[in-house]
Amino acid sequence: MYKKLLLLLGLVMATALTQAQTIKNKDITIGHVDSITSAVLKEKRQLWVYVPASARDLTYLPHRYPVVYLLDGDAFFASATGMIGQLSEGFLTNVFPEMIVVGILNTDRMRDFTPNHVTSSAVVAASGLKTSGGGENFTTFLAQELLPYIDAHYSTSPHRTLIGHSLGGLLVLNTLVHHTNLFENYVALDPTVYWDEERLLKQACDALAQPRFAGRSLFVASANTQPAGLDSVQILRDTSLEATITRAKWTLRDALARNPRNGLRAAYQYYSTATHNTVPLLATYDALQFLFKPYALSPAATVELLGPTLKVEGAALLLEAHYRQVSTQMGYLVRPPERFVNEFAYHLLQNEQAGRALGFFQLNVRSYPTSFNAHDSLGDCYLALGKRTLAAESYTKALQLHENPDTRQKLTRLQARK
Repeated sequence: MYKKLLLLLGLVMATALTQAQTIKNKDITIGHVDSITSAVLKEKRQLWVYVPASARDLTYLPHRYPVVYLLDGDAFFASATGMIGQLSEGFLTNVFPEMIVVGILNTDRMRDFTPNHVTSSAVVAASGLKTSGGGENFTTFLAQELLPYIDAHYSTSPHRTLIGHSLGGLLVLNTLVHHTNLFENYVALDPTVYWDEERLLKQACDALAQPRFAGRSLFVASANTQPAGLDSVQILRDTSLEATITRAKWTLRDALARNPRNGLRAAYQYYSTATHNTVPLLATYDALQFLFKPYALSPAATVELLGPTLKVEGAALLLEAHYRQVSTQMGYLVRPPERFVNEFAYHLLQNEQAGRALGFFQLNVRSYPTSFNAHDSLGDCYLALGKRTLAAESYTKALQLHENPDTRQKLTRLQARK
Protein backbone atom coordinates (compact mmCIF):
# COMPACT_ATOMS: atom_id res chain seq x y z
CA MET A 1 0.00 0.00 0.00
CA TYR A 2 1.51 3.25 -1.16
CA LYS A 3 1.68 5.59 1.82
CA LYS A 4 2.71 9.20 1.58
CA LEU A 5 5.07 10.28 4.32
CA LEU A 6 3.86 13.07 6.56
CA LEU A 7 7.27 14.21 7.61
CA LEU A 8 10.70 14.15 5.97
CA LEU A 9 13.57 15.30 8.10
CA GLY A 10 16.63 14.92 5.92
CA LEU A 11 16.85 11.23 5.29
CA VAL A 12 15.51 10.25 8.70
CA MET A 13 11.87 9.21 9.07
CA ALA A 14 10.60 10.53 12.38
CA THR A 15 7.09 9.57 13.32
CA ALA A 16 5.61 12.35 15.42
CA LEU A 17 4.82 11.44 18.97
CA THR A 18 1.27 12.55 18.36
CA GLN A 19 0.80 9.34 16.37
CA ALA A 20 0.89 7.62 19.74
CA GLN A 21 -1.76 9.99 21.00
CA THR A 22 -5.42 10.23 20.16
CA ILE A 23 -7.07 13.65 20.13
CA LYS A 24 -10.66 13.25 21.19
CA ASN A 25 -13.00 15.89 22.54
CA LYS A 26 -10.03 18.29 22.57
CA ASP A 27 -8.18 16.02 25.02
CA ILE A 28 -4.87 14.32 24.33
CA THR A 29 -4.96 10.68 25.31
CA ILE A 30 -1.77 8.68 25.77
CA GLY A 31 -3.33 5.49 27.04
CA HIS A 32 -6.47 3.99 28.47
CA VAL A 33 -7.73 2.78 31.83
CA ASP A 34 -8.04 -0.93 32.49
CA SER A 35 -8.52 -2.89 35.69
CA ILE A 36 -8.24 -6.34 37.16
CA THR A 37 -10.05 -7.79 40.14
CA SER A 38 -7.46 -9.68 42.16
CA ALA A 39 -8.35 -12.74 44.19
CA VAL A 40 -4.83 -12.66 45.65
CA LEU A 41 -5.00 -9.06 46.87
CA LYS A 42 -8.76 -9.20 47.45
CA GLU A 43 -9.33 -5.90 45.69
CA LYS A 44 -9.77 -4.32 42.29
CA ARG A 45 -6.58 -2.79 40.87
CA GLN A 46 -6.60 -0.02 38.31
CA LEU A 47 -4.15 -0.05 35.41
CA TRP A 48 -3.10 2.63 32.95
CA VAL A 49 -2.11 1.03 29.66
CA TYR A 50 -0.20 2.53 26.74
CA VAL A 51 -0.24 0.65 23.43
CA PRO A 52 1.85 1.87 20.45
CA ALA A 53 -0.09 3.53 17.66
CA SER A 54 1.14 0.90 15.19
CA ALA A 55 -1.13 -1.64 16.91
CA ARG A 56 -4.10 0.22 15.45
CA ASP A 57 -2.72 0.45 11.90
CA LEU A 58 -4.42 -2.34 9.94
CA THR A 59 -2.25 -1.69 6.89
CA TYR A 60 0.43 -3.90 8.42
CA LEU A 61 0.46 -7.33 9.99
CA PRO A 62 -0.29 -7.46 13.72
CA HIS A 63 2.79 -6.97 15.85
CA ARG A 64 3.68 -8.25 19.32
CA TYR A 65 5.30 -5.87 21.80
CA PRO A 66 7.57 -6.18 24.82
CA VAL A 67 5.88 -4.99 28.02
CA VAL A 68 7.10 -2.53 30.64
CA TYR A 69 5.43 -2.94 34.04
CA LEU A 70 5.62 0.35 35.89
CA LEU A 71 5.16 0.48 39.65
CA ASP A 72 3.73 3.75 41.01
CA GLY A 73 2.09 3.94 37.61
CA ASP A 74 0.13 7.11 38.31
CA ALA A 75 3.35 8.99 39.14
CA PHE A 76 5.52 7.90 36.22
CA PHE A 77 3.15 6.86 33.42
CA ALA A 78 3.25 10.12 31.43
CA SER A 79 7.04 10.47 31.48
CA ALA A 80 7.72 6.80 30.72
CA THR A 81 5.26 6.53 27.84
CA GLY A 82 6.38 9.84 26.34
CA MET A 83 9.99 8.74 26.43
CA ILE A 84 9.29 5.31 24.98
CA GLY A 85 7.01 6.68 22.27
CA GLN A 86 9.43 9.40 21.23
CA LEU A 87 12.34 6.98 20.88
CA SER A 88 10.58 3.97 19.40
CA GLU A 89 8.06 5.13 16.83
CA GLY A 90 10.27 6.64 14.13
CA PHE A 91 12.53 4.96 11.60
CA LEU A 92 16.23 5.38 12.52
CA THR A 93 15.18 7.13 15.75
CA ASN A 94 13.85 3.91 17.26
CA VAL A 95 16.55 3.30 19.86
CA PHE A 96 14.02 1.30 21.91
CA PRO A 97 11.54 -1.24 20.58
CA GLU A 98 7.92 -0.16 20.51
CA MET A 99 6.52 -1.34 23.84
CA ILE A 100 3.31 -1.67 25.78
CA VAL A 101 3.48 0.13 29.14
CA VAL A 102 1.34 -1.06 32.05
CA GLY A 103 1.18 1.45 34.90
CA ILE A 104 0.03 -0.22 38.12
CA LEU A 105 -1.76 2.27 40.37
CA ASN A 106 -1.36 2.02 44.13
CA THR A 107 -3.81 1.22 46.87
CA ASP A 108 -1.29 0.56 49.67
CA ARG A 109 2.31 0.82 48.45
CA MET A 110 3.77 0.21 51.92
CA ARG A 111 1.99 -3.13 51.97
CA ASP A 112 2.70 -4.10 48.38
CA PHE A 113 6.33 -3.07 47.98
CA THR A 114 7.91 -4.22 51.25
CA PRO A 115 9.14 -7.84 51.46
CA ASN A 116 8.68 -8.25 55.21
CA HIS A 117 6.82 -6.63 58.10
CA VAL A 118 8.62 -4.16 60.36
CA THR A 119 7.38 -2.22 63.37
CA SER A 120 9.93 0.60 63.43
CA SER A 121 11.85 2.65 60.90
CA ALA A 122 14.10 5.69 60.96
CA VAL A 123 12.12 7.35 58.16
CA VAL A 124 8.53 6.07 58.53
CA ALA A 125 6.26 6.53 61.53
CA ALA A 126 5.08 3.35 63.24
CA SER A 127 1.51 4.05 62.11
CA GLY A 128 2.65 3.92 58.51
CA LEU A 129 4.23 0.50 58.94
CA LYS A 130 1.16 -1.39 60.12
CA THR A 131 0.47 -2.96 56.72
CA SER A 132 4.10 -3.52 55.70
CA GLY A 133 5.31 -6.90 54.52
CA GLY A 134 2.96 -7.76 51.65
CA GLY A 135 5.60 -7.77 48.91
CA GLU A 136 5.54 -11.52 48.34
CA ASN A 137 1.76 -11.48 48.09
CA PHE A 138 1.95 -8.64 45.57
CA THR A 139 4.49 -10.62 43.54
CA THR A 140 2.05 -13.55 43.54
CA PHE A 141 -0.55 -11.15 42.13
CA LEU A 142 1.90 -10.16 39.39
CA ALA A 143 2.85 -13.74 38.51
CA GLN A 144 -0.53 -15.44 38.75
CA GLU A 145 -2.96 -12.70 37.76
CA LEU A 146 -1.60 -9.51 36.19
CA LEU A 147 0.97 -10.91 33.76
CA PRO A 148 -1.41 -13.61 32.45
CA TYR A 149 -4.17 -10.99 32.12
CA ILE A 150 -1.99 -8.64 30.06
CA ASP A 151 -0.77 -11.50 27.86
CA ALA A 152 -4.37 -12.60 27.26
CA HIS A 153 -5.77 -9.15 26.44
CA TYR A 154 -2.88 -7.42 24.64
CA SER A 155 -0.49 -8.31 21.83
CA THR A 156 2.56 -9.07 23.95
CA SER A 157 5.92 -10.64 23.20
CA PRO A 158 7.83 -12.79 25.71
CA HIS A 159 9.96 -9.93 27.04
CA ARG A 160 9.10 -8.08 30.25
CA THR A 161 10.63 -5.20 32.18
CA LEU A 162 9.81 -4.23 35.77
CA ILE A 163 10.53 -0.65 36.89
CA GLY A 164 10.22 0.61 40.46
CA HIS A 165 11.34 3.63 42.48
CA SER A 166 12.20 3.79 46.19
CA LEU A 167 10.09 1.10 47.88
CA GLY A 168 9.14 0.06 44.36
CA GLY A 169 12.85 -0.42 43.69
CA LEU A 170 13.01 -2.59 46.80
CA LEU A 171 10.27 -4.79 45.33
CA VAL A 172 12.19 -4.94 42.04
CA LEU A 173 15.27 -6.26 43.83
CA ASN A 174 13.22 -8.72 45.87
CA THR A 175 11.67 -10.04 42.66
CA LEU A 176 15.07 -10.40 40.99
CA VAL A 177 16.49 -12.28 43.99
CA HIS A 178 13.54 -14.53 44.79
CA HIS A 179 11.61 -14.73 41.50
CA THR A 180 14.41 -14.31 39.01
CA ASN A 181 12.63 -15.62 35.91
CA LEU A 182 9.48 -13.55 36.24
CA PHE A 183 10.95 -10.67 34.21
CA GLU A 184 13.83 -10.33 31.77
CA ASN A 185 14.74 -6.80 32.87
CA TYR A 186 14.79 -5.21 36.32
CA VAL A 187 15.11 -1.47 36.97
CA ALA A 188 15.57 -0.33 40.58
CA LEU A 189 15.52 3.46 40.88
CA ASP A 190 17.19 4.52 44.13
CA PRO A 191 15.86 1.42 45.91
CA THR A 192 15.29 1.49 49.66
CA VAL A 193 17.96 -1.14 50.29
CA TYR A 194 18.41 -0.10 53.95
CA TRP A 195 14.94 -1.51 54.72
CA ASP A 196 14.78 -3.63 57.89
CA GLU A 197 18.45 -3.29 58.75
CA GLU A 198 19.42 -4.27 55.19
CA ARG A 199 17.77 -7.69 55.35
CA LEU A 200 17.01 -7.91 51.62
CA LEU A 201 20.35 -6.31 50.78
CA LYS A 202 22.14 -9.17 52.54
CA GLN A 203 20.02 -11.70 50.66
CA ALA A 204 20.82 -9.93 47.39
CA CYS A 205 24.57 -10.01 48.08
CA ASP A 206 24.39 -13.76 48.70
CA ALA A 207 22.30 -14.35 45.60
CA LEU A 208 24.55 -12.26 43.36
CA ALA A 209 27.47 -14.52 44.22
CA GLN A 210 25.66 -17.41 42.51
CA PRO A 211 25.65 -18.03 38.72
CA ARG A 212 21.87 -18.09 38.34
CA PHE A 213 20.99 -14.88 36.47
CA ALA A 214 21.63 -15.86 32.85
CA GLY A 215 19.43 -13.90 30.46
CA ARG A 216 18.52 -11.29 33.07
CA SER A 217 19.45 -7.60 33.19
CA LEU A 218 19.49 -5.14 36.09
CA PHE A 219 19.89 -1.37 36.15
CA VAL A 220 20.30 0.32 39.53
CA ALA A 221 20.13 4.10 39.88
CA SER A 222 21.56 5.81 42.95
CA ALA A 223 20.58 9.37 43.87
CA ASN A 224 22.86 11.62 45.89
CA THR A 225 22.08 10.91 49.54
CA GLN A 226 25.61 11.51 50.82
CA PRO A 227 26.00 13.81 53.85
CA ALA A 228 27.32 17.19 52.75
CA GLY A 229 30.97 17.92 53.40
CA LEU A 230 32.04 14.33 54.11
CA ASP A 231 34.41 12.30 51.99
CA SER A 232 34.03 8.55 51.47
CA VAL A 233 36.24 7.65 54.43
CA GLN A 234 34.22 9.89 56.76
CA ILE A 235 30.95 8.47 55.44
CA LEU A 236 32.10 4.99 56.45
CA ARG A 237 32.29 6.17 60.08
CA ASP A 238 29.37 8.59 60.14
CA THR A 239 26.23 7.52 62.06
CA SER A 240 23.71 9.79 60.34
CA LEU A 241 20.74 8.36 58.43
CA GLU A 242 22.10 9.79 55.17
CA ALA A 243 25.42 8.00 55.68
CA THR A 244 23.66 4.75 56.54
CA ILE A 245 21.59 4.94 53.37
CA THR A 246 24.65 5.75 51.28
CA ARG A 247 26.66 2.84 52.72
CA ALA A 248 23.82 0.43 51.96
CA LYS A 249 23.79 1.52 48.34
CA TRP A 250 27.57 1.17 48.18
CA THR A 251 27.20 -2.40 49.42
CA LEU A 252 24.87 -3.22 46.52
CA ARG A 253 27.17 -1.47 44.06
CA ASP A 254 30.17 -3.46 45.28
CA ALA A 255 28.25 -6.76 45.17
CA LEU A 256 27.38 -6.16 41.53
CA ALA A 257 30.99 -5.32 40.71
CA ARG A 258 32.34 -8.35 42.59
CA ASN A 259 30.29 -10.90 40.69
CA PRO A 260 30.66 -10.32 36.94
CA ARG A 261 30.25 -14.04 36.13
CA ASN A 262 26.87 -14.66 37.72
CA GLY A 263 25.11 -14.29 34.33
CA LEU A 264 23.50 -10.96 35.21
CA ARG A 265 23.97 -8.09 32.79
CA ALA A 266 24.10 -5.24 35.29
CA ALA A 267 24.78 -1.53 35.56
CA TYR A 268 24.95 0.71 38.61
CA GLN A 269 24.82 4.46 37.98
CA TYR A 270 25.27 7.26 40.49
CA TYR A 271 23.54 10.61 39.89
CA SER A 272 25.47 13.26 41.76
CA THR A 273 23.01 16.07 40.97
CA ALA A 274 19.78 14.13 41.50
CA THR A 275 17.80 13.71 44.69
CA HIS A 276 15.79 10.67 45.66
CA ASN A 277 12.66 12.26 44.20
CA THR A 278 14.16 13.68 40.99
CA VAL A 279 16.22 10.70 39.87
CA PRO A 280 13.43 8.62 38.18
CA LEU A 281 13.17 10.67 34.97
CA LEU A 282 16.90 10.72 34.22
CA ALA A 283 17.46 7.16 35.33
CA THR A 284 14.53 5.64 33.45
CA TYR A 285 15.97 6.99 30.20
CA ASP A 286 19.44 5.67 31.04
CA ALA A 287 18.00 2.32 32.09
CA LEU A 288 16.13 1.84 28.83
CA GLN A 289 19.23 2.88 26.89
CA PHE A 290 21.22 0.25 28.78
CA LEU A 291 18.64 -2.51 28.53
CA PHE A 292 18.00 -2.06 24.83
CA LYS A 293 21.42 -0.84 23.71
CA PRO A 294 21.80 -3.51 21.00
CA TYR A 295 18.45 -2.40 19.53
CA ALA A 296 19.68 0.98 18.28
CA LEU A 297 21.66 1.24 15.08
CA SER A 298 25.13 2.60 15.70
CA PRO A 299 25.94 6.01 14.19
CA ALA A 300 28.33 4.31 11.76
CA ALA A 301 25.68 1.80 10.68
CA THR A 302 23.15 4.59 10.23
CA VAL A 303 25.50 6.53 7.96
CA GLU A 304 26.20 3.35 5.99
CA LEU A 305 22.52 2.54 5.75
CA LEU A 306 21.67 6.01 4.41
CA GLY A 307 24.71 6.35 2.17
CA PRO A 308 24.51 5.84 -1.58
CA THR A 309 27.63 3.68 -1.85
CA LEU A 310 26.16 0.30 -0.91
CA LYS A 311 25.01 -2.03 -3.66
CA VAL A 312 21.31 -2.31 -4.42
CA GLU A 313 20.48 -4.76 -1.62
CA GLY A 314 23.43 -3.94 0.64
CA ALA A 315 21.65 -1.49 2.94
CA ALA A 316 18.66 -3.79 3.40
CA LEU A 317 20.95 -6.72 4.19
CA LEU A 318 22.74 -4.55 6.75
CA LEU A 319 19.43 -3.81 8.46
CA GLU A 320 18.44 -7.47 8.35
CA ALA A 321 21.74 -8.49 9.98
CA HIS A 322 21.22 -5.85 12.69
CA TYR A 323 17.88 -7.33 13.68
CA ARG A 324 19.37 -10.80 13.86
CA GLN A 325 21.66 -9.40 16.56
CA VAL A 326 18.67 -7.76 18.25
CA SER A 327 16.88 -11.13 18.26
CA THR A 328 19.82 -12.72 20.03
CA GLN A 329 19.75 -10.03 22.71
CA MET A 330 15.97 -10.08 23.16
CA GLY A 331 15.77 -13.87 23.26
CA TYR A 332 13.16 -14.25 20.51
CA LEU A 333 12.79 -13.44 16.82
CA VAL A 334 12.62 -9.67 16.16
CA ARG A 335 12.06 -8.75 12.54
CA PRO A 336 12.82 -5.32 11.03
CA PRO A 337 9.59 -3.35 11.69
CA GLU A 338 7.39 -3.58 8.62
CA ARG A 339 6.08 -0.03 8.83
CA PHE A 340 9.49 1.57 9.33
CA VAL A 341 11.05 -0.35 6.44
CA ASN A 342 8.06 0.41 4.21
CA GLU A 343 8.16 4.15 4.91
CA PHE A 344 11.91 4.38 4.34
CA ALA A 345 11.65 2.42 1.09
CA TYR A 346 8.94 4.76 -0.20
CA HIS A 347 11.11 7.71 0.75
CA LEU A 348 13.86 6.32 -1.47
CA LEU A 349 11.33 5.62 -4.21
CA GLN A 350 9.99 9.17 -4.09
CA ASN A 351 13.53 10.49 -4.34
CA GLU A 352 14.27 8.54 -7.52
CA GLN A 353 16.29 5.82 -5.80
CA ALA A 354 14.13 2.89 -6.87
CA GLY A 355 17.14 0.60 -7.15
CA ARG A 356 18.04 1.09 -3.49
CA ALA A 357 14.39 1.01 -2.43
CA LEU A 358 13.99 -2.42 -4.02
CA GLY A 359 16.15 -4.10 -1.39
CA PHE A 360 14.00 -2.73 1.42
CA PHE A 361 10.73 -3.73 -0.23
CA GLN A 362 12.15 -7.22 -0.79
CA LEU A 363 13.26 -7.31 2.84
CA ASN A 364 9.67 -6.70 3.96
CA VAL A 365 8.43 -9.53 1.74
CA ARG A 366 11.03 -11.88 3.23
CA SER A 367 10.19 -10.78 6.77
CA TYR A 368 6.41 -10.66 6.32
CA PRO A 369 5.47 -13.04 3.48
CA THR A 370 1.77 -13.00 4.47
CA SER A 371 1.48 -9.21 4.44
CA PHE A 372 -0.61 -7.90 1.56
CA ASN A 373 1.01 -4.50 2.07
CA ALA A 374 4.54 -5.88 1.62
CA HIS A 375 3.64 -7.44 -1.75
CA ASP A 376 1.63 -4.40 -2.87
CA SER A 377 4.51 -2.07 -2.04
CA LEU A 378 7.02 -4.30 -3.84
CA GLY A 379 4.73 -4.09 -6.86
CA ASP A 380 4.94 -0.28 -6.76
CA CYS A 381 8.72 -0.50 -6.79
CA TYR A 382 8.80 -2.97 -9.67
CA LEU A 383 6.47 -0.67 -11.61
CA ALA A 384 8.78 2.29 -11.00
CA LEU A 385 11.66 0.20 -12.32
CA GLY A 386 9.69 -0.69 -15.45
CA LYS A 387 9.37 -4.36 -14.47
CA ARG A 388 5.69 -4.67 -15.30
CA THR A 389 5.45 -8.47 -15.17
CA LEU A 390 6.97 -8.60 -11.70
CA ALA A 391 4.74 -5.73 -10.60
CA ALA A 392 1.66 -7.63 -11.75
CA GLU A 393 2.82 -10.74 -9.91
CA SER A 394 3.30 -8.75 -6.71
CA TYR A 395 -0.12 -7.10 -6.96
CA THR A 396 -1.73 -10.47 -7.64
CA LYS A 397 -0.08 -11.99 -4.58
CA ALA A 398 -1.22 -9.03 -2.46
CA LEU A 399 -4.82 -9.54 -3.62
CA GLN A 400 -4.65 -13.25 -2.82
CA LEU A 401 -3.81 -12.27 0.75
CA HIS A 402 -6.31 -9.43 1.04
CA GLU A 403 -8.78 -7.94 -1.42
CA ASN A 404 -7.97 -4.23 -1.49
CA PRO A 405 -9.61 -1.79 -3.93
CA ASP A 406 -6.47 0.31 -4.39
CA THR A 407 -4.37 -2.74 -5.25
CA ARG A 408 -7.11 -4.08 -7.54
CA GLN A 409 -7.23 -0.78 -9.41
CA LYS A 410 -3.44 -0.75 -9.90
CA LEU A 411 -3.45 -4.30 -11.25
CA THR A 412 -6.40 -3.56 -13.58
CA ARG A 413 -4.66 -0.47 -15.00
CA LEU A 414 -1.45 -2.41 -15.47
CA GLN A 415 -3.20 -5.26 -17.30
CA ALA A 416 -5.09 -2.80 -19.51
CA ARG A 417 -1.80 -1.31 -20.73
CA LYS A 418 -0.51 -4.64 -22.12
